[in-house]
Amino acid sequence: MSNHLKFFIDGQWVDPVTPKALDVIDPSTEEAYTQISTGSAADVDKAVAAAKEAFVSFAFTPKAERLALLKRILEIYNARFEDIAQAVSQEMGAPLAFARDSQAWAGRAHMEATIEALEAYAFSARRGATTILKEPVGVCALITPWNWPLNQIVCKVAPAIAAGCTVVLKPSEIAPISGIVFAEIMEAAGVPKGVFNLVNGTGPEVGQVMAGHLDVDMVSFTGSTRAGIIVAKTAADTVKRVAQELGGKSANIILPDADFETAVALGVDGCFSNSGQSCDAPTRMLVPADRHDEALAIARTAAEKFRVGDPRADETDLGPVVSQVQYDKIQRLIASGIEEGATLVIGGPGRPEGLNRGYYIRPTVFGHVTPDMTIAREEIFGPVLSILSYEDEEDAIRIANDTVYGLAAYVQSQDIDHARRVAARMRAGSVYVNYPDWDTRSSFGGYKQSGNGREYAEWGVHDFLEIKSVVGWGA
Repeated sequence: MSNHLKFFIDGQWVDPVTPKALDVIDPSTEEAYTQISTGSAADVDKAVAAAKEAFVSFAFTPKAERLALLKRILEIYNARFEDIAQAVSQEMGAPLAFARDSQAWAGRAHMEATIEALEAYAFSARRGATTILKEPVGVCALITPWNWPLNQIVCKVAPAIAAGCTVVLKPSEIAPISGIVFAEIMEAAGVPKGVFNLVNGTGPEVGQVMAGHLDVDMVSFTGSTRAGIIVAKTAADTVKRVAQELGGKSANIILPDADFETAVALGVDGCFSNSGQSCDAPTRMLVPADRHDEALAIARTAAEKFRVGDPRADETDLGPVVSQVQYDKIQRLIASGIEEGATLVIGGPGRPEGLNRGYYIRPTVFGHVTPDMTIAREEIFGPVLSILSYEDEEDAIRIANDTVYGLAAYVQSQDIDHARRVAARMRAGSVYVNYPDWDTRSSFGGYKQSGNGREYAEWGVHDFLEIKSVVGWGA
């Protein structure tokens, strides 16, 4: 029996206090394929009360018990792996291969990294006559996005449990079904009553209520900078901790000593991955001014290879973007690039040829983009690349850092020492040199308006802990 219209509260599936259904849209067809219930303040109150009661005992469970619990969750996650991939593919339009190899894989990889971090984590340390204790922060409200649903759910839930916290999760109402599958995994793994709770709903009706709730000790939010500001303001009234992973407009500096053809082509791949719906995507490519036209030719060839279409088709590289709202926003920004005088290298407005429905975007590359253009400053969140010129290295670094965001940056060079020197000057939480593999043991989070706090492995565990000094412990 489907749990789509239920919430998971205090160890059981329950009906909403006030029934209110919301269609879940398949972005490849623009049609509803199921419904979820959306919650209210009354549902949040029930979930927070369950988490608060459970915290009293769960906070003091031995580390070994929490490790065993996370390992059981991972075991069930692996058993439900295909269900997760299918859910992600349908709810957000990800091609099935990508849903398996990247989206569902990300949840598994982060669970493994958290388990590894917890095994080595020390929750106390001596400083002379003082003992420093790291204790769980309390009841945590976790608000996650639609673009990497399992990545962000596991990046919050796993370290919170590792720390000894209890949680209330609100997945995105746009892509909520993978979150329901995850709740079923938690139930099957035997998570103690009240430790994990799920309430679906909208940001204003559930997310903001969670953020402002008196009995919530911490909010961890991933989403847009606009929504993050609302969450932070709401949370401020109760002086709770707020961790945020927000927007990005990441620069990708192709240094003159890079393998130019490879660096440009892989930069296109990185920008278009997940249909461009990644907050850390390298969306601003910076190339030497005297090689700008060469870069455009390489980028065009790379973009032509992407096959856009049905997420269920084996040959598809890019599916649709997630919603009508996102589609309309991307179309507006593509139009602004043309209007403001950027060179349209490939792609442009409208759907790809042969696709008459679905939120499909033409893979788009703009050249001769200047730093003041809208497409160089706003987060587009679609398969749209802007290529900018720089005169010298100082100019490249200045342009790269001239943004309100600071989530990620990219540097390409065949001289690793050179790349490291430039990376050190990037004002971003993560800098990727020569397109490395995704590292779930690194830290992840942003500078400036890209947020605060860090996720992944031990960095994530740390953010769910309070620091207590017991002075005289060793006297």
